Amino acid sequence: MTDKTILRALAGETLPTPPVWLMRQAGRYLPEYRATREKAGGFLDLCYTPELAAEVTLQPIRRYGFDAAILFADILLVPQALGADLAFEAGEGPRLSTVQSAEDFARLRGVDGIHDTLSPIYETVRILSKELPRETTLIGFAGAPWTVATYMIAGRGTPDQGPARRLAYGDWETFLRLLDLITEATAEYLIAQIDAGAEVVKLFDSWAGALPGPMFERVVIQPAQRIIAAIRARHPDTPVIGFPRGAGVGYKSYAQAVDIQGLAIDTSVQPQIAAQELQPLTCVQGNLDPMLMVLGGDPLRREARRIKEALSGGPHIFNLGHGITPDADPAHVDQLLEAVRG
Repeated sequence: MTDKTILRALAGETLPTPPVWLMRQAGRYLPEYRATREKAGGFLDLCYTPELAAEVTLQPIRRYGFDAAILFADILLVPQALGADLAFEAGEGPRLSTVQSAEDFARLRGVDGIHDTLSPIYETVRILSKELPRETTLIGFAGAPWTVATYMIAGRGTPDQGPARRLAYGDWETFLRLLDLITEATAEYLIAQIDAGAEVVKLFDSWAGALPGPMFERVVIQPAQRIIAAIRARHPDTPVIGFPRGAGVGYKSYAQAVDIQGLAIDTSVQPQIAAQELQPLTCVQGNLDPMLMVLGGDPLRREARRIKEALSGGPHIFNLGHGITPDADPAHVDQLLEAVRG
């Protein structure tokens, strides 16, 4: 039996103390991350410099001893590999060239060339697979096709993913061609991460909750099924975590339909409901409110213990309901780990 608790939980084992890692655990709340990013010169430079990307991935492991490290990269590297222009503006987030018509889609590249652009990411994985502590699981990841498509269509993040929904309603054929291209590229990207040493991969569908119900199966579930089927053909034993954030009642149908070993849930899901409805289907990951990492103290400790207790009857990976925010206090992570690990 492996001594990696993340892998044990994803295999369905109920552990007395759940393993812990945090989404965005390598990030701006850590002073050592900020120093390394400044050294890199820019966010994309940091992503594409394997030694520095590995360094920021390792920083929270050295500081806190999390049970997993997640590869430092960004979900929008896949669109860039497909030929989209990508830049990160200080204080404004990502900016991409848009795909809003069949003509725009025709300017994208095919999947065959993506590994030329993404090869530095695979080198980061190889470095991490050698340098991580033996007991620490290495998680690779990608954005799910719908979420990546929202950025490619709008050219930036939007409050309601309106541009992507308008394209889907107005030009379904072009929308599906884009979704299918991202799906194929994402499968290849995740397989290459596993080839390089990732032990688990996670599929982030951050904007799944923006979809109307009738679209959820075609736009969220079916692409996830295709990606995981491709992974299974090459790496049948690699666990996959799915995160259709904001799915609400759709979390259960996602867990039933998609061959995942872990289901990450957002803060809207009551842990008691997750224990009743979701843990019988798969390992549940989550779901502390990231705001408590800013506040800290007794409210943080109480809620962490409440979630741990509610999900103690089945496989559970303790995490947040979304990523840790830049204004979080690094000392509050120590408080969280004390509350979870005792």
